[in-house]
Amino acid sequence: MSDNLTPEPKEPTLSGRPRTPADEPGWERAALERIALAAITEQRAARRWRIFFRFVLLIVFALVVWGAVSFSGERVATSGRHTAMVTLDGEIATDTSANAEDINTALDSAFEDSDTAGVILYCNSPGGSPVQAGIINSEIRRLRGKYPSIPLYVVVGDMCASGGYYAAAAADKIYVDKASIVGSIGVLMEGFGFTGLMDKLGIQRRLHTSGENKGFFDPFSPETPKMDEHAQQMLDQIHAQFIDAVRQGRGKRLHETPDMFSGLFWTGQKSVELGLADGFGDADYVAREIFKAPDIVDYTVKESITDRVARKFGAAVGAGAVRAMALGAKLNVH
Repeated sequence: MSDNLTPEPKEPTLSGRPRTPADEPGWERAALERIALAAITEQRAARRWRIFFRFVLLIVFALVVWGAVSFSGERVATSGRHTAMVTLDGEIATDTSANAEDINTALDSAFEDSDTAGVILYCNSPGGSPVQAGIINSEIRRLRGKYPSIPLYVVVGDMCASGGYYAAAAADKIYVDKASIVGSIGVLMEGFGFTGLMDKLGIQRRLHTSGENKGFFDPFSPETPKMDEHAQQMLDQIHAQFIDAVRQGRGKRLHETPDMFSGLFWTGQKSVELGLADGFGDADYVAREIFKAPDIVDYTVKESITDRVARKFGAAVGAGAVRAMALGAKLNVH
């Protein structure tokens, strides 16, 4: 007997055509079950993909949080005698990495470490806010008084000008490259005026104030002699503060000339001759040859993503209040 079983032919319908699945009893139920099963399978697959993507997003979120914590500029772990370094790079302002809070926090940490042989403030800045620069200058003087056995030297990169030099003048010594740009001891207030253009275009400025001088420095209103006089008094006062900080920091090393406080700047080579700087050398040279501690540990605050967003938001709110008072004027030591 053969093992192959031949299926019995289906009985034909009354019309004589072959019987189909639709002619079987309960075929509608079977079709619905197959459709439901396919839908369930598809839902399960979609749920798996949702779980997968949520898991990926969770990993990304964890990495961002880890980055914010790990690189938020907290205390540096060190071992052994070393040279501490803090970097002041770029424009000095509240909404940049070269802000007084972060620079001073890093300097405090550097001085507090018992293994610190000396501190280097690496400066590569064209200037910026006289307020921020003055705060850094004051903190350097405070730390030098609190830790008299730990020297603080400034090492200049491409430039240490204006507000950058304002901050650096408080250091024990300043080292430069022969081609560095140093100086620019002056203050400026910059802005734009559009009154002539508005007259040509037939545009009328409508400014209502409560207070005689509330509209000072509005770029859409003409300047007045009183505005010019008041602005010049402010600039002269801040300039005098800048000059006093330089004289106090440099002392008898400074060889004053008629142009020294005029806003001019010089090469590193000339700055040594003028007493604005003390010698030539980079960070490695100072650490190795002067501090005798060649291992350099960076204490610079590394700003996290959350800190950066919060800083920019706070700066925007503060700047909005200032711009409402003086939209066209920006005060800098450049």
